[in-house]
Amino acid sequence: HIIEGTKAALKRLDQEYVDVLFCHRPEPFTPIEETVRAMNYVIDQGWAFYWGTSMWTPAQISEACEITDRLGVRPIVEQPIYSVLDRNKVEFEYVDLYKKYNLGLTTWSPLAYGALTGKNSGGTLEGSRMENPMFKAISPEFAARVEMAGKLKLVAQKLGISLAELALAWCVSNENVSTVMIGAKTPAQLEQNLKALEAVEKITPEVKAEIDALVPFVPELSRRWPSSFLRMRALS
Repeated sequence: HIIEGTKAALKRLDQEYVDVLFCHRPEPFTPIEETVRAMNYVIDQGWAFYWGTSMWTPAQISEACEITDRLGVRPIVEQPIYSVLDRNKVEFEYVDLYKKYNLGLTTWSPLAYGALTGKNSGGTLEGSRMENPMFKAISPEFAARVEMAGKLKLVAQKLGISLAELALAWCVSNENVSTVMIGAKTPAQLEQNLKALEAVEKITPEVKAEIDALVPFVPELSRRWPSSFLRMRALS
């Protein structure tokens, strides 16, 4: 699937190769070694320069790195969710991997599925994802997150920036984050998001402490995805 999927993706992109190919969540019935071999085959064929993981557990990343030390190229980056409201993976689960494997991070959802845009405090916007019943089902805590975002808005106002700029700049300020992926839909949103780069210097230790006081981070053991349980059963 990895090999055929890569070939098909390159054809759609009309490209001969990509810089980094991500493997999104390990297939539950496939040994990690088989996945590692497939990703390294892709690199050997010149279809990608490097490969990375996406939404893998620390144990799975460690296993992949140990295998690739024998067989080929390590994953250079993990792609986890990360925002002021989603910190567990980046600031707790993966901490030991940064130095041990020199792991980079390409984080996604820095605006917490839109909660940190500052646009939802007055209720559901017409045409927003909050009108989608499926989104409400998978994100029942969204309203509570919007309430927390309201507290952070006060910090942004004191700094003279928007809430979205604060949220993005906060992610960029983490030294372990290599790249912050944004989901801008319009040129105007893209321009606003890019302004966050100018605000990074405003995210001082004092500002981070203020954010921590308003939205405390309490590390917790990871909740396994259903596929993790399938994998444990399949490989036991």
